[in-house]
Amino acid sequence: MGDLGAQHLADAIRYNTVTVDLAISVSCVYLHFFVKTLISLNLLRNGIGAAGAHHLANALQHNKTLTTLNLLRNGIGDVGTQHLAFALQHNKTLTTLHLSSNQIGSVGAQHLADALQHNTTLTELDLADNVIGAVEALYLAGALQHNTTLTTLNLSGNGIGAVGAQHLADALQHNRTLTALNLWSNAIGLVGAQHLAGALQHNT
Repeated sequence: MGDLGAQHLADAIRYNTVTVDLAISVSCVYLHFFVKTLISLNLLRNGIGAAGAHHLANALQHNKTLTTLNLLRNGIGDVGTQHLAFALQHNKTLTTLHLSSNQIGSVGAQHLADALQHNTTLTELDLADNVIGAVEALYLAGALQHNTTLTTLNLSGNGIGAVGAQHLADALQHNRTLTALNLWSNAIGLVGAQHLAGALQHNT
């Protein structure tokens, strides 16, 4: 689909009013002629990049119906993530956001963490297979201590290690809403597991 398609798509969903579920794998040049409203948008593997994410982020600031957005494997990177994070601070309807396999690193994780401290509607965030290490885990852990709506966080396939696991464990002692945390393939080791186990004794 690319950047141009994403721009047309963003124009289409900005002020939509009718319920639809849309999965896209081709160009969106003519989408604005027939799309009225979306509640679920799947853009998996469409190469929208940072520019496309920017267009979608602008639309999300106005859209009042979209609840699920899947941007898996779109190469949005830290810049695109920054745009989406800004939108999350204003959007009041999105509940599920899939950002796995998007080369999201330190800058993107920090912006998402900031957004999570202000957003009150997102319940599921998928950040699997990105470039999130111990420092990025610290940013997200800080957000979890303040966020009261996120219930599912997927960090599988990253590299948070034992130190990152410790940061998240510290957050879990304060967070009372997260019910699912996926840390598969993060090399947390025995030490990281011990930190998490200790936190679970206090997390209720």
